[in-house]
Amino acid sequence: MHQRHQRVDVCQQVMTESSKDAGQVVWLGSCQLVGQIGIIKVPVLSTQVCAVKSARDLGVVIDSQLSLSAQVMALRRSAYYCLRQLRPAVQSLTLPRLVQAFITCRLDYCNSLTSGMADSLVHKVQSVQDAAARLVSGASRRDHIMPVLRELHWLPVHQRIHFKLGCLMHNLLSGQFQDSRTNDKTAMEHHCHCSIHCP
Repeated sequence: MHQRHQRVDVCQQVMTESSKDAGQVVWLGSCQLVGQIGIIKVPVLSTQVCAVKSARDLGVVIDSQLSLSAQVMALRRSAYYCLRQLRPAVQSLTLPRLVQAFITCRLDYCNSLTSGMADSLVHKVQSVQDAAARLVSGASRRDHIMPVLRELHWLPVHQRIHFKLGCLMHNLLSGQFQDSRTNDKTAMEHHCHCSIHCP
């Protein structure tokens, strides 16, 4: 009995310490519904967790309307900062690799979450890719960007999202996802019976 109380005390201490660092609550809903919620702090164990408009989880900024506008703004801010840092390396032969490492990877990280995102937000993300393509190719702002993207073999942002979803579905249906508990493909196939019917 004493060990159980000791474990609970340790768990409460860990939860309290972690909630002091990153404890946040995000109310999800429309602007009107979230505005009606008057709760600013939520009691969790012995601490108070603050309610915020957006929170970062695994590098993705989640806002209260789930519009991903906060994620797009954070992505643009960090990507344009990286592009400004890479501009002095324009003469370098490693510039395409640097852009791939710092910009394209940011565009592709968790982009399957952005499926169905508003077109205005997709255009904002596309402007980052356009700026990166112009930097790599040396194209001017007046040049049409689609031939530049084709020359670099880069898919536009909305097609990158569809490609990522297609790869995920292919891996799921072909049984390439493994059950992390058993590392056995047959266990995953047993747990997930998926079929797609094409009309």
